[in-house]
Amino acid sequence: MPRRLSATPLALAFLAALAFSAPAHAEEPAPRTITITGEGEATAVPDIAWIDTGVVTEGKTAAEALAANTQAMEAVFKGLEESGIEKRDMQTSQFSVYPVYEQMKPEDRPQTPKIGGYRVQNQLTLKVRDLDALGGILDKVVTLGSNQLSGIRFSIDEPKPLIDKAREAAVNDALRKAKLYARAAGVALGQIMSITESGGGMPQPMYMKASMAMERDASVPVAAGEQTLSASVTLVIKID
Repeated sequence: MPRRLSATPLALAFLAALAFSAPAHAEEPAPRTITITGEGEATAVPDIAWIDTGVVTEGKTAAEALAANTQAMEAVFKGLEESGIEKRDMQTSQFSVYPVYEQMKPEDRPQTPKIGGYRVQNQLTLKVRDLDALGGILDKVVTLGSNQLSGIRFSIDEPKPLIDKAREAAVNDALRKAKLYARAAGVALGQIMSITESGGGMPQPMYMKASMAMERDASVPVAAGEQTLSASVTLVIKID
């Protein structure tokens, strides 16, 4: 005959304990919080300038236009070095050679356009670290043969310390708002649970139109003005 298995009194007691004595854990309520955004700014005077300048020449042949362009650009490079611009602060940003077509009379169309010559464009981007010398540099490049000036951009060479000031101001602004709301609501603020940065960042360069510079006299006075750097942070603060 098959043998019956029987549970011992100790095993039965253990099973009963598992079934009836498991504690019911109540979930902790989510903490009450306030979410607030703060804005901060820091203002500084630009300390560098970027100039986009170059030489455009034309000739009956591509070689003729290129030779004239090369001669003018060599004079510009030499003059810039004499003005204290280092080679690391000069970079060719565009170089092109393309045909110039003769204008056709209406009665000659739709004949194939005829090439009347060639145009060479050599564009140079300069970084000027001494803004006091900027006016003299502008005058010099134009005098030496630069006939193209796209514009001037003012910027800040090392913006990170100023951005940090804007961040500090943004946090202080958020805390000020949080205290204001807490006081109005009759609650107390606890610890900061999270800090999130959004927006802000590097300063945008300020532009000066090239036509403004070209129309001035030999002194070429320029004004860098000021730049404002901004930051935005969002705080999540616990309400006690």
